[in-house]
Amino acid sequence: MTPDGRPPGQRDLSVLIPFFNEEGNVIPLLDEVHEALAHLDYEIVCVNDCSADATGAELAEAQARHPDRVIIRTHVRRAGKSAALMTGLRAVSGRWTQLIDGDGQNDIADTKRLWAEIIAPGNTGKLGLIAGKRNSRNDSGFKWLQSRVANGIRRFMLRDDATDTGCGWKLMRTDAFRELPYFASMHRFLPALIKRAGWEVREELVNDRRRWHGSSKYGFLGRLGAGIADLIGMFWLVRRGKPGIAAEWDDPRADDRK
Repeated sequence: MTPDGRPPGQRDLSVLIPFFNEEGNVIPLLDEVHEALAHLDYEIVCVNDCSADATGAELAEAQARHPDRVIIRTHVRRAGKSAALMTGLRAVSGRWTQLIDGDGQNDIADTKRLWAEIIAPGNTGKLGLIAGKRNSRNDSGFKWLQSRVANGIRRFMLRDDATDTGCGWKLMRTDAFRELPYFASMHRFLPALIKRAGWEVREELVNDRRRWHGSSKYGFLGRLGAGIADLIGMFWLVRRGKPGIAAEWDDPRADDRK
């Protein structure tokens, strides 16, 4: 163990970023992360989901600039955001894992702020996820309405109390992240999955910015069809019981008083 109680090789924080055709966003986004997290022992794990543009070349350049900080994983075929997160999860070494999107809409300054307020003081107890709630929306009115309706239906069915699961900013305890079952589009249900595993979730307001370059990868009809099927599956899953926690584990969930 290190003097501060961490296993050898474990960092404070891993920033996990999935990329698909994000040419023009890679370098400025990673530069922003480096600047914001300079006070932490951090790494950036980038997953290139088989991009067809210059994303791969920009990631290689970013890694060459900071070979001790940047890790790259490249899918041999496109697999989607949830698969990219699972690929990146295999590479992270941080006690906590920060999820942000590769389009520049999430603000890493929120990570710096909330780390200082919540994580750094310790005593996080059973906290497994800090979920971002956008303090403003840079979407069209139709997309805002679509999100409001979808969030309401999901909360009713899953009782996860989450108000903005579409926000890509999520700071997760890595041990909790590793316990989650994988399925396509699982990233849309992280609060419900974390709660099912016995961890606590809290929401915090975060900044929402306009996409820097490129265009959104999500269409309304495709997301609607997949969302209905996934929601039915999640409705079944959350009612199939929770995992057991042994009293002998060094696990804050072993004591409900925490």
